[in-house]
Amino acid sequence: MPAFPENLLYTADHEWVDWTPGTQEPVSVGITSYAAESLGDIVFVQLPEVGERVTSGQVCGELESTKSVSDLYAPVSGEVVEVNTGAVEDPALVNGDPYGGGWLFKVRVESAEGLLTAAKYAELTGD
Repeated sequence: MPAFPENLLYTADHEWVDWTPGTQEPVSVGITSYAAESLGDIVFVQLPEVGERVTSGQVCGELESTKSVSDLYAPVSGEVVEVNTGAVEDPALVNGDPYGGGWLFKVRVESAEGLLTAAKYAELTGD
């Protein structure tokens, strides 16, 4: 499995966020390659709606694969400003490119806690 991108921050629930603390711009959120591989072929994606407020560590959506149904957790708290309709229409994008075209939603960050660096996330997953 490839190394986790160093420019992202991660959660123990296997989500990533493209955020630099102090940045005011909306940030992309997705699941890690580890999660995508563990889930198997993703066949359904349910995401929060634009305008919805998400809370770090709380369930904000769902991913269904050929193996199981898994909750999607918000890695940060804030307001959802965009969803990736491409991933909803073609869930295979999440498996094929979890850090690119398979991003899930964008959020305007209000707060974040407990995010992990790529190295710490790799330790957590054993990669």
